Amino acid sequence: MDVINPATNERIDQYKTDTSNDVETTLNQAQTTFATWRDRSTRNREELLAAAGDILEDRIEEYAELMTTEMGKPIAQARAEIKKCIRVCEYYATHASAHLQPDGHPSPPGSSVQTVYEPLGPVLAVMPWNFPFWQVFRFAAPYLTAGNVGILKHAENVPGCAEAIAEVFDDAGYPDGVFETLLIEVDQVSDVIADDRIKAVTITGSGPAGRAVASTAGENLKKTVLELGGSDPFIVLDDADITAAVEAGAWARTLNNGQSCIAAKRFIVHSDVYDRFLEQLRDEMKSYTIGDPLDDSTDIGPQARSDLCANLHSQVERSVEAGATIEIGGEPLDRDGSYYPPTILTNIPESCPAANEELFGPVASVFEVSNEEMAVKTANDTEFGLGASVWTADRDRGREIGRRIDAGCVYVNQLVKSDPRVPFGGIAKSGYGRELAEAGITEFINRKTLWVE
Repeated sequence: MDVINPATNERIDQYKTDTSNDVETTLNQAQTTFATWRDRSTRNREELLAAAGDILEDRIEEYAELMTTEMGKPIAQARAEIKKCIRVCEYYATHASAHLQPDGHPSPPGSSVQTVYEPLGPVLAVMPWNFPFWQVFRFAAPYLTAGNVGILKHAENVPGCAEAIAEVFDDAGYPDGVFETLLIEVDQVSDVIADDRIKAVTITGSGPAGRAVASTAGENLKKTVLELGGSDPFIVLDDADITAAVEAGAWARTLNNGQSCIAAKRFIVHSDVYDRFLEQLRDEMKSYTIGDPLDDSTDIGPQARSDLCANLHSQVERSVEAGATIEIGGEPLDRDGSYYPPTILTNIPESCPAANEELFGPVASVFEVSNEEMAVKTANDTEFGLGASVWTADRDRGREIGRRIDAGCVYVNQLVKSDPRVPFGGIAKSGYGRELAEAGITEFINRKTLWVE
């Protein structure tokens, strides 16, 4: 596997892919380890997770630089990602035992009936490059602490991150086989999913990848959690605080160089405030510093790969050909690396990429609507259903609109985010299942009824 620095498009490292024998060894180790790991006390597993968080704390700079050089995330955001991983470790190190306590049920006199929570076994995680540490810790922290063991198949452009994460768990004192990583090609994944030693699969990625994983897992009757793409609406109503909405919206669109499933992608703005919002959004996005992602002053770095940058530009070009207007940006930057500038599209017709595809880069699609009903209708006019954001001075109004939006999570006067304390996931073509909080730790669990007479 060649590692290409997207800021320069130069090869910076090379990793040897795992052979079929390596895969077999890993699967055997996972199965063997699970037999004893499952019997560890939850408290002991919490202590190991806390130790993993401490190691991350000690290595923030090292791992942030690794992430930035492999996939181009601005260094300040890379540090923030490691800190978020620390928080999810702290959360489950504190709350896993409470989340896994048996639940009692009404029963006849003299009987005791409980639901007890038991791990399933080895879980395969197919993870993306855009948040190469956070996505992994989001699955590993709860699933390992619940007593499962994890096998990571990471994206092929971040093998260094994959090995660094395995190093964290190893150095924290986890037994061999509790967390392993496979450096394999995409076409090898289906065979791993089908293997009897794998008991469940989780994926964060594209729709086509999710469908492929779900299909193979379904054929083999294995539980899956899918967190896929999104085209999140960002609704700005006539009574919204425009300055606050612009500041949050611009950042929500360009965070991680615009490469986020839960990025604000479709800005749906009431006519009464449309001109003011658009003017301020242009100014805000123009103000961002584009540059070397290792420079602390950089707000926006390169797209993670040159092919991703080319695909994003193709989507913009096809939208413009269909009638969309470019307000700012719209052309790859003439410099080394895969840089695409903050871009705003308006006057967007139906049936063009900016209206009905996920644009995975710093491109904002802005729509004008005349009333609240049209805002909700436009928000729901998508095949996705991951997140949504609503901006209004009236919290009750925001709450009521939030109930009418088809999405896995809705934030009022806040950008969409994943937080260890609340369940996270989507509906429709954004996937199914939930991560984080209590819902996340119980996804890959056998909810066993235990009736004692």
